[in-house]
Amino acid sequence: MTEQTLSADGKAAPVPADAGDAGYDKALKPRHVNMIAIGGAIGTGLFLGAGGRLAQAGPALAIVYAVCGLFAFFVVRSLGELILYRPSSGAFVSYAREFMGEKGAFVAGWMHFLNWSTTGIADITAIALYAHFWSFFTPIPQWVLALVALAVVLALNMVSVKLFGEMEFWFAIIKVAALVTFMGIGIFLLVTQQPIDGNTPGFSLISDHGGIFPAGVLPMVLIVQGVVFAYASVELVGVAAGETENPRKIMPKAINSIMWRIGIFYVGSVILLAMLMPWDAYSKQESPFVTVLSHIGVPQAGNVMNLVVLTAALSSLNSGLYSTGRILRSMSLAGSAPKFTGVMNKNHVPYGGILLTSAVCVVGVGLNAVVPSQAFEIVLNFAAVGILGTWAIIVLSHLLFVRKAKLGEVERPSYRLPLSPYTEIATLIFLAAVIVLMGFDEVGRITLYCLPIIGLALVAGWFGVRKRINMDVFEKTKL
Repeated sequence: MTEQTLSADGKAAPVPADAGDAGYDKALKPRHVNMIAIGGAIGTGLFLGAGGRLAQAGPALAIVYAVCGLFAFFVVRSLGELILYRPSSGAFVSYAREFMGEKGAFVAGWMHFLNWSTTGIADITAIALYAHFWSFFTPIPQWVLALVALAVVLALNMVSVKLFGEMEFWFAIIKVAALVTFMGIGIFLLVTQQPIDGNTPGFSLISDHGGIFPAGVLPMVLIVQGVVFAYASVELVGVAAGETENPRKIMPKAINSIMWRIGIFYVGSVILLAMLMPWDAYSKQESPFVTVLSHIGVPQAGNVMNLVVLTAALSSLNSGLYSTGRILRSMSLAGSAPKFTGVMNKNHVPYGGILLTSAVCVVGVGLNAVVPSQAFEIVLNFAAVGILGTWAIIVLSHLLFVRKAKLGEVERPSYRLPLSPYTEIATLIFLAAVIVLMGFDEVGRITLYCLPIIGLALVAGWFGVRKRINMDVFEKTKL
């Protein structure tokens, strides 16, 4: 197999071809990819997490969202350049294989699997908790609701990639519509100076309540780790590239849009929230959007926002099953994952990997039955490690790609990560700093305790598969 990519000067250069990309149905349309990019940048980290973080750090949360969002953009922009160099459904696993060898692909793939299989447990737990908000579902045990949610999303994922794209399209529409509606209401209240709970909206609610750093700088620094995880899905747009008709045309626009969406929806929403009510009026027990809407008497505000966060959790579960199926297939064909994860059904869906991820999620159903109050926090610790590992592999792969380009071994596309290699180095330092910051948080320390266990598991796993590694799956072609 031979592919070609165009450099900035228009010359063709040979690139390797990954056999793991064969067999997929190129059914994702530009609107699907654009909405997958939006959906990856908007989730429960904003709809729910912003309330507790506002109460902890005040308006400085907007700065944290902006800084973390910038580094998240560097990660996805690095991935974007690699996509234009060689689109692949194996995404960062395939790129790690090319620039770091199969060991790199092994680590990248299993860290991604760790992230999304445990995030899947968190998602089905969240879905069950959100469903209990409505009295109709209250009598149903949490584990039953979690199992039903998993079964429904699993069944839909097995049908076709087009159905996955449609689901993500409408999930993203709901999330964006909710945010746009809230921001419209908030701007109206700000312009008309309508009092909210006895407070007149405006910048005075920030300046008169301790300024931008009402709790000091330290709380702002300590919430960085939590904010990073709010952006944990941005890299999924890279997996979708392998099932898109014209990724080199579609991806730059989709990836570039992530930056301004982060600016508007995350930074803009937090600034707006801080100007509508005092920062200490928010809490982690309630969505900050519900807090505002309930104080202005919007009927059914709680029901509407609960539906939105339920949609966000379903979207996350849907994306996790989709991406791990493709990543595991890429690994399976090289021998880094069980053979059954490489099989496809007649609809060109890699169902083996999807079923393996679902099996881990079933463990989450068990957690919901045994320790329902702790299931969410337990799995998030492992997901955090997977996120940081995946992002680091993406940036390292890009750094090695740029190094090869300087040696004349490959040619970079015209769509590039700005200020490379400084942006990659800064991003790696930032990710290392996030790990250090975990040590200052009780839950974060548990995550750090997991690192040696995960490291040993990866080493043991590699020794278990190294004899059956087949690099022929990754054919380096020369013209």
